[in-house]
Amino acid sequence: MNKDQVKGRVEEVKGKVKEAAGVILDDDALEIEGNVQKNVGKVQAGYGDLKEELKQDK
Repeated sequence: MNKDQVKGRVEEVKGKVKEAAGVILDDDALEIEGNVQKNVGKVQAGYGDLKEELKQDK
């Protein structure tokens, strides 16, 4: 597991928590911020997954 995979998954979880807090608190801005952070984390984790796959194929 590389650093992009770890950081991406951490950001994804933090985003999910923010998004849920935004729903609970009825705070649209927090919900949107969490959704964006979650999706950025998914992209970073996916990039890390791709790097790991390419490394294993060599």
